[in-house]
Amino acid sequence: MQRAVHKAGPADAFTGRLRELGLRKEDLVEKFIRSAGKGGQNVNKTSTCVYLKHLPTGIEVKCQQERSQAMNRIAALGLLAQKIAQAALQAKQARKQAQEKERRRKRPRPARLKERILETKKKVAEKKRLRGKKFEE
Repeated sequence: MQRAVHKAGPADAFTGRLRELGLRKEDLVEKFIRSAGKGGQNVNKTSTCVYLKHLPTGIEVKCQQERSQAMNRIAALGLLAQKIAQAALQAKQARKQAQEKERRRKRPRPARLKERILETKKKVAEKKRLRGKKFEE
């Protein structure tokens, strides 16, 4: 008895990538719209354009590259996965940048800079002290 071997197609690759990114099908809104552009009667009577929206992030994707709805759906899933991964990467970089900025802000001042600040403070204090003596005379 022979078994049919299931080959992983592009749809399986995208569903794996979506699972990897932590996306669920319940979080996606999927609509099929009529495409625009060349195609004549076929464009006017079939809904081949695929619209996907990821509800938690609000990222929207529309795909009408291919003539078939199934191919557009796969392409839209790939595009959505790419956009969500890019958004996650940007958020991660922004967090890292904020942490680095905070680290730089909190680092101790160099000893020479501290000395210079104290010297200027002493000079200003001396000026103010001298101003006050004029009025006492």
